[in-house]
Amino acid sequence: MSAYAKLEERFGKIAAVGQAAAILHWDAAVMLPEGASAGRGEQLAALEGITHDWLSDARVGEWLAAAEAEKLDAWKTANVREMGRKYKHATAVPGALKEKLVKCSTEAEMRWRSARKENDFAGFAPHLEQLLALVREIAQIKAEAFGVGAYEALLDEYDPGRKVAEIDAAFAPLEKELPGLIEAACERTKALAASLPMVSIPVERQKALGKRLMKAIGFDFQHGRLDESAHPFCGGVADDIRITTRYDEADFSRALMGVIHETGHAMYERGLPGAWSRQPVGEARGMAFHESQSLLMEMQVCRSREFFSFLAPLLGEVFSVRGNAWEAEALYRGYTRVERSFIRVDADEVTYPAHVLLRYRLEQKMIAGDLKVRDLPGAWAEGMKSLLGIVPPDDAKGCLQDIHWPGGAFGYFPTYTLGAMIAAQLYAAAKKAQPEIPGEIAKGNFAPLLTWLREKVHGKASLLGQGELLKEATGQALDAGVYLAHLRKRYVES
Repeated sequence: MSAYAKLEERFGKIAAVGQAAAILHWDAAVMLPEGASAGRGEQLAALEGITHDWLSDARVGEWLAAAEAEKLDAWKTANVREMGRKYKHATAVPGALKEKLVKCSTEAEMRWRSARKENDFAGFAPHLEQLLALVREIAQIKAEAFGVGAYEALLDEYDPGRKVAEIDAAFAPLEKELPGLIEAACERTKALAASLPMVSIPVERQKALGKRLMKAIGFDFQHGRLDESAHPFCGGVADDIRITTRYDEADFSRALMGVIHETGHAMYERGLPGAWSRQPVGEARGMAFHESQSLLMEMQVCRSREFFSFLAPLLGEVFSVRGNAWEAEALYRGYTRVERSFIRVDADEVTYPAHVLLRYRLEQKMIAGDLKVRDLPGAWAEGMKSLLGIVPPDDAKGCLQDIHWPGGAFGYFPTYTLGAMIAAQLYAAAKKAQPEIPGEIAKGNFAPLLTWLREKVHGKASLLGQGELLKEATGQALDAGVYLAHLRKRYVES
């Protein structure tokens, strides 16, 4: 076997074990009783140990060096590049330390669930302190190995190659424009008296609506399912996609947009090239692009007037409702209302970036050692007041609301707003290339848009870097101006 063939075989096995772990993670979030968290942590740590040993094997380094001298096509060359990145991450950190992190994050996540319900930050804080210490230790080890900052070393796991300076440059126009934009959009909402119908909708009807929309977008229930969890997510593997959401009978909009968001993630996973399944080059191009797919669907497409032309009669049919409040234009106004609120996942499109900026700032400080866990609630309240002018009434609506830090995912949050910016550029490019897309959305036909995304994004997987992929698809580099223009047009000028 050639060195490259040996690498493909090894990474295929690593991916298979990772896929098994993904299903166990889904089960932990959806089905696992709290008392079983320690055992699940041991199971996941064992799988992490296996993949770490296989990945950090010295022979992998030898094969990588040899493969670089082989004549390979573009996909195989990119595969070697991505393999090398994974090898670099694996060999930087001792396996025992990674296993310890998995155990700790699994237990912390389970404790977070009850802490969030009970508004018990004090009971959760020791778990987060222990977890943060491990994350900081790993970040420092990788920083020294990679020659980057500690936060950048963590960021690279979610958005390969992205630098803090690049994020700061992309976010700077948002920080400058958002306060005025939020104020203007809130005033517009008041002037229009925009609101959604607040009626009690049984969970079963909300589930039925969610599944109808998932099918319309293109979700294949032969290769996936919809469940409930404390925090909405899309997990599983490409042939077995697991979407979750959470329901509120008094506010159907939460589950509705949660399902659409996660379906965007799912369509990306399902659209990755099957020929490169279980190979690094066949994976999604980082979490900023992954979030772009969910936010393109949830925000760009499914908060448009065209979408509500399709949704209004569907709501009438599934929810058995009628009246002026359920007409397409009224629903559009309701779903494009802008209000300062505490919960990120329920935030509107205009205030959402402020939620991300807060978390981005706080996690950078925690990783740098400038913010202690015990001081997190106060820092959170101060940041919310500065960015949005509101202060959460308790920690459940403040620093306990997200699953990311309890799960050990530090460095993930900026990908949400980077993804929103990418989504704006992608949808603008898609409509320019195929002007019929909005009209087809109004009919409930997502196929033209999905076909364009399959060609320009999904099918490319990790063949290209983020910048290259975006420029090939849209003709331009990341530009906050496109995103801000979209927000102004929809929320202030229309």
